Amino acid sequence: MTDFLIDSNVILDILTADAQWLEWSTSTLIECAEQGDLVINPIIYAEISTDFDDISLLDLALPSEVYRREPLPYEAGFLAGQAFLAYRRRGGERRSPLPDFYIGAHAVVANLSLVTRDTNRYRTYFPQAILVTPD
Repeated sequence: MTDFLIDSNVILDILTADAQWLEWSTSTLIECAEQGDLVINPIIYAEISTDFDDISLLDLALPSEVYRREPLPYEAGFLAGQAFLAYRRRGGERRSPLPDFYIGAHAVVANLSLVTRDTNRYRTYFPQAILVTPD
């Protein structure tokens, strides 16, 4: 059994009924839920929260019965910082958010498969991550 860390872009595809990605994101989450738990962390929760005016509505959109909430491991903080530093040394712009690196690091440290559409960044900076992507 594998558990899956669900990147905010996949959840937002479903919540916003994204014309391009709704079908892939929905079918992928269904398949993942059949194989293990769907997991979110405080960063993913925060990224999704920007579309809501009330926390109770956010919690309805991200029910704890569907999405297991996990804290961020400190080891992931170190790995995220190291990956972000490598990104910056390769000429990456500061506007690329550190939270994306923390999500990748959390998946690696907690041995979670990462469901995302942000394939390039995670393959580049977290080659050991198990990714579920549209590619």
